[in-house]
Amino acid sequence: MTTQASPDDAHAEAVQSGRAEARTLTEILKVDHGQLLQHVLPSAPADLRDAAQEAGSLGILTRMQTIGAALQSHLTHDACVELTRHPSDTVRGWGWFALAAAHRAEKPGALIRIMRPAADDPHFGVREWAWMAIRPALAEQLHASLHALAELTGDPSERIRRFASETLRPRGVWAKRIDTLKTDPDLGLVILEPLRSDPSRYVQDSVANWINDASKTRPDWAIALAERWRLESPTPPTERIVSRGLRSLRRHSGD
Repeated sequence: MTTQASPDDAHAEAVQSGRAEARTLTEILKVDHGQLLQHVLPSAPADLRDAAQEAGSLGILTRMQTIGAALQSHLTHDACVELTRHPSDTVRGWGWFALAAAHRAEKPGALIRIMRPAADDPHFGVREWAWMAIRPALAEQLHASLHALAELTGDPSERIRRFASETLRPRGVWAKRIDTLKTDPDLGLVILEPLRSDPSRYVQDSVANWINDASKTRPDWAIALAERWRLESPTPPTERIVSRGLRSLRRHSGD
């Protein structure tokens, strides 16, 4: 008597072999990158396979950065570009991290243009890898990067507008904090102001998270910004943003 695999088991196997996209963050975190590399690049050299296997013990962001850098070192540029078109969201992420490593020395505007397709990818995970992949390089050229990202705030795609806000959040998810923005969040207004009444909740959440990040070191700034925006822009999107942006301060105050 044979036992058929459950739909969930079949999907998990397809994700692990690179034939399907992960549906949740939990599925993304469960991927064995060493095994996935064997499926995707069976002829990869031994040191590349070893790098992918060893990366499995690292945190997820460091894992992606490590594998991306290894791929960039071992594959041609065209091969890395090809990975960004793979059916697997994780493999596409590898490709984008590889390209980010290859183009790290580019000026912010050029680096952002390279990463733009990842920022507009249909898969939520790839969109998050997009900003994580270039955040370190952009943080090193902070002022120019903020202005380059600000040019995306009027984009028709909500995904691109969110990318503009999410990339240089003062704290960010899994990412190294940007001390300059923690102490001087006014620098981020070039991005935040155009988005303060954005109609997309996807974008609103990112802007609110930016303010919430800053509120942890500059509560005075966050409160003053919320008061000003409520006066200047009394719209439901703005109210939702500032309310969510002050959530940490409300928790600390007991409200």
